[in-house]
Amino acid sequence: MNKALLFCILFALFTGSAWAAEPLTLAEALKTADQNHPQIEEAAANLSVTDARVGQTTANYWPQINLSADWNKGDTFLTALGGIKETEVSTTSVVVRQNIYDFGRTAGAAAAARGARAAAAQGLAISRQDIAFRVKAAWYLVLAAEKQVTASQKTVVAREGLARQAKEFFKHGIRSKVEVARTEASLYAGKSLLIRAENNRDLARLELANAMGLNSLEDRPLAEPETIAPLAPENLTALREEGLQNRNELKRLASLKDSAAGSLHSARSGYLPTLSGVASYGEAAQSMLPEGEVWVLGVNLSLPIFSGFATREQVREADAAIHAVEAQQKNLRMQVAREIESAWLGITEAQARLAASTKETIAAQEGQRLAMERYREGLGTMIEAIDAQAQALNAETAQIQAGYDQRIAGARLDRALGKQ
Repeated sequence: MNKALLFCILFALFTGSAWAAEPLTLAEALKTADQNHPQIEEAAANLSVTDARVGQTTANYWPQINLSADWNKGDTFLTALGGIKETEVSTTSVVVRQNIYDFGRTAGAAAAARGARAAAAQGLAISRQDIAFRVKAAWYLVLAAEKQVTASQKTVVAREGLARQAKEFFKHGIRSKVEVARTEASLYAGKSLLIRAENNRDLARLELANAMGLNSLEDRPLAEPETIAPLAPENLTALREEGLQNRNELKRLASLKDSAAGSLHSARSGYLPTLSGVASYGEAAQSMLPEGEVWVLGVNLSLPIFSGFATREQVREADAAIHAVEAQQKNLRMQVAREIESAWLGITEAQARLAASTKETIAAQEGQRLAMERYREGLGTMIEAIDAQAQALNAETAQIQAGYDQRIAGARLDRALGKQ
């Protein structure tokens, strides 16, 4: 029994540690963000609000049914008797009121609500795209930061070797103690760079966790994405057209314009009459007269004559809202074109930097190797070796940055195009 319990505990610990060490993929990060991020939850709640408002505006199409009950007692002057008499009256009835025709008031309000609902749906899509881009950018930032930590660790190892070699030279009287001090200072500077790189990596992991709607990634490593070199698209004009067709921000403004048009139609209906029907049925009891059934059936026509210029101002407000949305559409079209071209240029520039920095890294690493060999043989100087190490680190850093800048620029282009 004790062996079985021990086995279960060890199995649970093993499976728990295995899960914790399982690499986090980009697809899983995107899915987690879509399910957990508060910004998406807020956009989904706003969509539910607009759904409810659509139901509110269409309620006037349905009959309004109310149950009415009334009771009163008191001394009342009765003309027929020519005196005051104590009376008691009670009525109970069901009242049904139906809007027959309101010349577009309800239809306009419903159209405005449906436009607002469509805009909220596009807002939810926009929030998802924004969060997805934030996750991708943070993801690539973490990978770049981890590679920078690795590069800094290699530099520290190389400078430790340089410091040991300097101590050996000093021990045998080949080099001075000043050289030992300088190599140790270079080593500590490399360790400082390593600490900074590790801090940047931890901050990048925190940003990724927040982009996913989490407080922490704990100890889960990131899965390295496939090596894909995105090519810079050639037809920039086609990309602009694609972005103008797909961007949810433009679709949202189109829905807001439809909503404003519905509000304008509803406001203009304020100049026109409303026609409604009413019916009621119930029972009445009075202290003077016999009890009995009561019913009413009628039609009501209401024509507004003067509303203190409220209707006119409502029309002005709705018309101005349409013009404001049209201005936003013009500005957003220019912004979309600028974002697409900027991302396109970013891909091109990152590709060029990656090609150059890759060759520079190869040359710098070879230079570092030769400088270290020369120093070990006593032919090179300490300054030459340290400079070669610094040059190799800078070249590798530039290569890492260019590679992930290329990926981020590709993600930025997808966001500018409105891709889901």
